[in-house]
Amino acid sequence: MIKFLDLRKVNNRFRKEMGERIAHILDKGWYLQGEENEKFAQHFAEYCGAKYAWGVANGLDALRLIIKASGLGAGDEIIVPANTYIATILAISDNGCTPVLVEPDINTYTIDPDLIEEAITPRTKAIMVVHLYGQAVPMEKIWAIAEKHHLKVFEDAAQGHGALYQNKRTGNLSDAAAFSFYPGKNLGALGDAGAVVSNDKDLIDRIKALANYGSDRKYHHIYKGLNSRLDEIQAAVLDVKLPHLDEDNARRREIARHYREHITNPRIILPQAYDEQAHVWHVFVVRTQERGRFQQYLADNDIQTLIHYPTPPHHQEAYREWAQHSYPITEEIHRTVLSLPISPVMTDDEVQRVEQIVNAWK
Repeated sequence: MIKFLDLRKVNNRFRKEMGERIAHILDKGWYLQGEENEKFAQHFAEYCGAKYAWGVANGLDALRLIIKASGLGAGDEIIVPANTYIATILAISDNGCTPVLVEPDINTYTIDPDLIEEAITPRTKAIMVVHLYGQAVPMEKIWAIAEKHHLKVFEDAAQGHGALYQNKRTGNLSDAAAFSFYPGKNLGALGDAGAVVSNDKDLIDRIKALANYGSDRKYHHIYKGLNSRLDEIQAAVLDVKLPHLDEDNARRREIARHYREHITNPRIILPQAYDEQAHVWHVFVVRTQERGRFQQYLADNDIQTLIHYPTPPHHQEAYREWAQHSYPITEEIHRTVLSLPISPVMTDDEVQRVEQIVNAWK
């Protein structure tokens, strides 16, 4: 079986160093808000090219906290791609804001900048971009729109660790960026974990307090906060893996390039990259009009696949108020996408086997 992602193999490369760091934490007996958090936050901010970062419990909380710390709430609208994982939208509605869905570009799967301006109203306060599947959103037009209409720009970079736009990394392309370190991410923890990255110290300070029950010091609460803290063990694990992220992303690019050069089945639509060296290929997403049959064929040939994602947010029961809305490009993407195996620990033989089987499908 060619696994979609072999997490045991991914993490066993770092087993010894992870064990040493975890043993140090156990010996010290300090499990939250300690030196491992401070160390990883500093290193991750530096990696992104930004001034500040702070670890939180997960990627959804990172998004929620950015919106909350920015002072947005009831009556405020945030523009967001219709084609995204539901977490992006949950973070908006959880703060009492109104998500305004905008269709993606069918070629990149990310928000279409040319459709954003027509969605702006007097209540619009921000644009939330999503670096979906590992490709950074082309930001030039979005920066111009935000400046023209005095809007904030936020990044959902949950799938974009290390992705580049104009030689700047995600996390350094907006007012604030949210990262998830869910185990399957390009930089993954051993459980749930997340972070906020920004060049705005005041914003990061508010997020630190908000994520700690709204407290700036013990038993002193300046905000109506929540509990969203990155534990020391996850921070240490991430800090061990961070120096290897660029190497892992390079291997993902190599596999993606090989797929794009050698998968020639005319029934398969391959993903596009506007910059081969900027994409980090969190997932390699193809499209076909016969997804169910294709996925079963691959399973019959011992190739594991996943669907990112089968149902668009506006068709989820949680957002039943949007049931009558139509976003045809988003719906076409969600109806036809299938993710092939890609990871830094895939062998060349496995890559070639996937290509052989895909090309033989009729």
